[in-house]
Amino acid sequence: MKIIIADDHAVVRSGFMHLINFQEDMKVIATAADGREAYTLVAKYKPDILLLDLSMPPGESGLITTGRIKEDIPETKIIILTMYAEEEYLFNVLKSGASGYVLKKAPDEELIKAIRTVYEGGTYIDPTMATSLVREFVHHNIASETDPFQTLSKRELEVLPLAAKGYGNKEIAEMLFISVKTVEAHKSKIMEKLHLKNRPELVEYALKKKLLNF
Repeated sequence: MKIIIADDHAVVRSGFMHLINFQEDMKVIATAADGREAYTLVAKYKPDILLLDLSMPPGESGLITTGRIKEDIPETKIIILTMYAEEEYLFNVLKSGASGYVLKKAPDEELIKAIRTVYEGGTYIDPTMATSLVREFVHHNIASETDPFQTLSKRELEVLPLAAKGYGNKEIAEMLFISVKTVEAHKSKIMEKLHLKNRPELVEYALKKKLLNF
């Protein structure tokens, strides 16, 4: 199995690489320090598995990177590595296209099991999060018809946290490789769909949805 590791801490990348390369059927072919570098390496090498950290400040979050990769390089399966044992993170990650969710505090054998499961076409959720997944799935199905958040497009989900963090239209356009006018259009749509009137309300909404924690 060809694997790429993306994490903003060098010591973490080194530790995971040592563990994985010790397995006879696995090999780490590259490592990345942020989401954009991970995307570039995945596009270049087409690995079987990408182990992706959810939070890599100040770079692109793992959630956004997951969506980009699944749209452009769907053959690469993604396992999220994170310290966040929270339901909303888990659900949003799976919605973005990830095939696995493993907590960094999990035993080594748990990560290896996750890689093999995902490689064979399955989905792997950290055992401690299984109950949360079922609960969140049920809640999501009940709320999806009334929650305007579910109507946001993938691009709007990328623009929303950046706008809430205070980035200007030009900065957001450069980050997402789109035009300033497109950014303005997305922001207008976001405000309309979420029934928000100004930026303070946008920030408050983003905080409530835990979109600023990455």
